[in-house]
Amino acid sequence: MAELRLGPLLRYTDGSCATVWVETSAPCTARVRCSDGAEGEAPTFLVAGHHYALVTVIGLRPGTAPSYEVLLDDTPVWPLPGSPFPPSVIRTPAAGDTVRVTFGSCRWAAPPADGKGRVGPDALDSLATRLAAGPEAGRPDVLLLLGDQVYADETSEETRRWLAGRRDLDEAPGGQVADYEEYSHLYYESWLDPEIRWLLSTVPSFMIFDDHDIVDDWNTSASWLADMRATGWWQERLLSGLMSYWVHQHLGNLSPAELADDPTWAAVRAAPDGTEALRSLARQADADPASVRFSYRRDFGRVRVVMVDSRAARVLDEDRRAMLDPGEARWLREQVLDGEGAYDHLLLGTSLPWLLPHLVHDAEAWDAALCTGERGERWARFGEHLRRGADLEHWAAFPRSFADLAALIHEAGSAPGAPASVCVLSGDVHHAYIAEASWPSGGPAAPVVQLTCSPVHNSVPLSMRIGFRFGWSAPARLLGRLLARHGRCPRPPVKWRRRGGPWFGNQLMTLTLRGRSAHLRLERTGPGEQLRTVHEAALTAEGSGAGRRAASG
Repeated sequence: MAELRLGPLLRYTDGSCATVWVETSAPCTARVRCSDGAEGEAPTFLVAGHHYALVTVIGLRPGTAPSYEVLLDDTPVWPLPGSPFPPSVIRTPAAGDTVRVTFGSCRWAAPPADGKGRVGPDALDSLATRLAAGPEAGRPDVLLLLGDQVYADETSEETRRWLAGRRDLDEAPGGQVADYEEYSHLYYESWLDPEIRWLLSTVPSFMIFDDHDIVDDWNTSASWLADMRATGWWQERLLSGLMSYWVHQHLGNLSPAELADDPTWAAVRAAPDGTEALRSLARQADADPASVRFSYRRDFGRVRVVMVDSRAARVLDEDRRAMLDPGEARWLREQVLDGEGAYDHLLLGTSLPWLLPHLVHDAEAWDAALCTGERGERWARFGEHLRRGADLEHWAAFPRSFADLAALIHEAGSAPGAPASVCVLSGDVHHAYIAEASWPSGGPAAPVVQLTCSPVHNSVPLSMRIGFRFGWSAPARLLGRLLARHGRCPRPPVKWRRRGGPWFGNQLMTLTLRGRSAHLRLERTGPGEQLRTVHEAALTAEGSGAGRRAASG
């Protein structure tokens, strides 16, 4: 008899349908049955010895929140017997609803094995605890996880012990994961946490990868990739990482209509064993990143979310280096500009911040110029060494892509029927801040803000705290200008200034979008593992600007 191994995860939802993801112990038919009669079922599919199902639930009604149960071959398996949590529900939006978007990134399931210190309470655990005590108390309508959902290269003591039972950790990649089975273990470690399991079963989630989902500094540069491909373990690691991402994260990002048009989804389901069909997709993504798209768009009423793949879609050749390949850049433009006046708020999700502290931005742009040979071959070698050592690979390290995104945001924010706000949502840098953009020649009337929130559960070294605080200072800006002058870097097409932060700790940001108003709240875990509000701001003109502080951090 099949058992529930992982899940359920509530993923895509709209006013009439939803998808629910599960992993089971054996082949079966997974069924989701709602208290209002809505239901769906799907047979499991097989990948690398693991059985999964993505169930499309139909018959839902807008503005309702029926509870649901999961059955495997008609045997109830969810809710778990004796569960202390409220029933899982599928909440569907109604026209004109307020939309609450909670987001963050960088979540260790457990402290790593290399002694990096205590990481404090998990912000998602704390959110789950609060919602379980009062399910309607600030419940998000959607949870956006902006990268590093698992750490393939920084594993826990428990995972290292498990890995040592499979292979010799003295051989590369050592205590890092090596194949699909080991990736599966990371997801068990992360998503079987009772609070996380319940939270993901009852709040719709959308996800995108960042580097640690594969390896630190994934796709930093062409020479970095060449060095990785020369190792004996990289190819299996990358293919397994992309395959496990597709199964555990990417599938749930897609609507039922998009799934119906997806040839890989059809091939995996049609085969007795979908491993080779999925492995073929991963090989294709490795050989030609432009041929596979992991970016996607979701509309929540009058709120548009465009989630951008800023890792796998890169062009790494120095002479045409770009964060997004040309096809991906065209796709992003189409999604942002689709439908004049079609949305009130534009949220661009990219794991890596677009706007950084000024010194960090200038250092990355300077380093990018050195790597192209602007100051000669010796400086180019130094620039590549520095790029890898200091993780200089954000949007600023791709100057043309930085400028292209600035131009696209300017166009979207200045067009007829322009949105009331444009927010770039990011993580990665293990702290939180708000930066507001402006254009020297006149820009959008609506606020354009960089909202960075990280980590959900991770450590923040003292050196990082000091460096990022200094990065916003006047002396740092002067130092940055000197670096930019040495690299002969053009001035950025957009200006920005810090409106809040930096804040450190395990934290989440929530955007509340109602009509053409936008309100931001930053919460951080505190004593008793409770989330505590440390900053609130009205982002749109109805409030007093992006920097209004409601509580001291």
